[in-house]
Amino acid sequence: MDDLEAIKQLKARYFRTMDTKQWDEMRAVFTDDVTIDTTASGGDVLAGADSFVAFLRETLGEVTTVHHGHMPEIELTGPTSASGVWALHDILLWPGGMRLDGYGHYHETYEKVDGAWKIASSTLTRLHMDFSGVEEG
Repeated sequence: MDDLEAIKQLKARYFRTMDTKQWDEMRAVFTDDVTIDTTASGGDVLAGADSFVAFLRETLGEVTTVHHGHMPEIELTGPTSASGVWALHDILLWPGGMRLDGYGHYHETYEKVDGAWKIASSTLTRLHMDFSGVEEG
């Protein structure tokens, strides 16, 4: 498999393991020192794969999620490095009935570690968010 296809499969595994709550398998898609930046979509910056997966487990463990990544733009920047941008549509359904439909992009870097591609950094940006099922108060 070539490097571009391996990175596409890596990102597909990221989406699948998040949506199916396979946290241990999800941990394997990241470098140990991954940086996740969600400030542009109202979140924080998290450092380290263990911290990020623990955050997801706590925050999304009871939330049904559906993530679709589209139209990857991947550039190999060296023999063991790459960058990419993915269009994103995600749906989050909370147990209380709130729903988020989000639209945006992932801006990422990748590193090849021991022959396998890993996500080294990820920045989530949002173009639009639709919320429903939220009571006005």
